[in-house]
Amino acid sequence: MRVVGDTLLVIGALFAFLGALGLVRMPDVYTRIQAGTKAVTLGALAFLLGLGFLHPGWWAKLTCIAGFILFTSPVSSSTIARALYISGVRPWQARSTPAADSDLDR
Repeated sequence: MRVVGDTLLVIGALFAFLGALGLVRMPDVYTRIQAGTKAVTLGALAFLLGLGFLHPGWWAKLTCIAGFILFTSPVSSSTIARALYISGVRPWQARSTPAADSDLDR
């Protein structure tokens, strides 16, 4: 059980790191919200599952925390994205270059 719990903690840390990296690397606020929400939610759930294997007496509490995360994370990210869109923040669009335009004609 210790190995499974530790493995899940490492997987959770990896997803949390990838979510943080996505916040830095993505081009606009909408993709940053998605990267942060999806990866960090999965990382948090892996953390909680790992803790459940390390401390079996905590399953009830960890299940409540996981349910709270699963409910609030998507709702909050969609609410933030909607508020940004209503306030006039437009999604990022890739700029086309003349070379890319000529490749499309072929």
